[in-house]
Amino acid sequence: MSTFSAFLSGIINSVSSFLYDPWVPLFLLFAGLYFTVRTGFIQLRLFGESLRVVSEKPSDSGSISSFGALMVSTASRVGTGNIVGVSSAICLGGYGAVFWMWVTALLGGASAYVESTLAQIYKKRDNGGGSYGGPSYYIEAGLGLRWLGVIFAVVLICTYALGYNMLAAYNLQSTFSGYSFYSAHTPLIVGSILALLFLLCIFGGAKRLSNVTAVLVPLMGVIYIFVALVVIVINISNIPGVFANIFAGAFDFKAIFGGFAGSAIMQGMKRGLYSNEAGMGSAPNAAATADVSHPVKQGLVQMLSVFIDTLLICTATALMCLSSGIVPEASLEGAPYVQQSMALSLGSFGPVFITISMCLFAFTTLIGNYYYCEGCIKYIFRRSPSPAFMQLFRLIATVVVFLGALLNAKLAWDTADLFQAVMVIINIPVIIILAKPALAALSDYCAQRREGRNPVFKAFSIGLKEDTDFWN
Repeated sequence: MSTFSAFLSGIINSVSSFLYDPWVPLFLLFAGLYFTVRTGFIQLRLFGESLRVVSEKPSDSGSISSFGALMVSTASRVGTGNIVGVSSAICLGGYGAVFWMWVTALLGGASAYVESTLAQIYKKRDNGGGSYGGPSYYIEAGLGLRWLGVIFAVVLICTYALGYNMLAAYNLQSTFSGYSFYSAHTPLIVGSILALLFLLCIFGGAKRLSNVTAVLVPLMGVIYIFVALVVIVINISNIPGVFANIFAGAFDFKAIFGGFAGSAIMQGMKRGLYSNEAGMGSAPNAAATADVSHPVKQGLVQMLSVFIDTLLICTATALMCLSSGIVPEASLEGAPYVQQSMALSLGSFGPVFITISMCLFAFTTLIGNYYYCEGCIKYIFRRSPSPAFMQLFRLIATVVVFLGALLNAKLAWDTADLFQAVMVIINIPVIIILAKPALAALSDYCAQRREGRNPVFKAFSIGLKEDTDFWN
């Protein structure tokens, strides 16, 4: 590591450690518990309803459906964090990190519902009749603080175009490190190919992003879970011991408080947040684009995305690795632990499959992340920037992807951790303050469902005084 990289990494790590020890975990836990209680345990009570509404078609065939918006947000959520992030959490935090990832997802589902419903309530109409929005818009409309909305938009761009996309590129190239052909030039080659594919896709615009992710995300998710289940079945005799170790590690408070920064709680919540993003304010940008008859529908759909990400895919990775019998340790952090676990169960096919999965996960992560950035740029400028500006931004975003493949692991992870922490610190207090419309909309939705109706939302029905582009 160069002297400058070491210096920069030291600063980023110091700030990140301050934010996470223990502020960000406390924010997430408090918000998740608060919204879980206020929504009447929506994660359990309306889980079946979330499965029903995800299949609804938009009223306009040219609009983005709930499923399409779900796939864009899931494209960002379901990524390299589901493989490398889970591995890192287990290797650094132990078996108990898996439990705290589950907690982050279960409680985070309620936070995801609130932030995405707010994005729907306060979404804006574009020139083509579609919609857009996100935290910056509900911050300005609900709190009247445009300056805070701009700050959030800038932080989100830094998080996704810089932190997350650099990390995704690094994680992808790191999966090739276990092959004999890996050399000092491999990161350059992988970074160049990935950057080129990314560039070709993002110049196709938001519609192409939605179309690409709608195909790739379900496909890669289903195949990945299927292979993980095969590995788990092969090692089924080890599963009871795995669960015993997970719960034992989760409540080993002597170990947790003896070193909180590397504890199961910290690692589980850090990587859980990186993976499912609940409460960060990212998914609402995609949620606002969906054409639905009631904001609650998209809130429920985005809640479902959190469960798909963590309770399905992350758990599949964790059980696949832990059931292999290979003991997690810091030296195996990241791709090596997953690849060794797969190789032990499936032979040479295992590492190759993980590499292919990482390619698909990383690619959909990159384009899903970029999708969020375009909306934030429009918010900052109050309009769509000139084609020349957007072309420049896309080129810069492409260069960032390339550079990410050349980073070292510590700088890549620390940068992503830092920016996502700042997003949480802004978004969580905001959605707690603005929760009333989302909670009132939930009551209105449930009342209409009890009457046997397809819920249709009107702002006046919950006493919303602010003008909205869609619901007045």
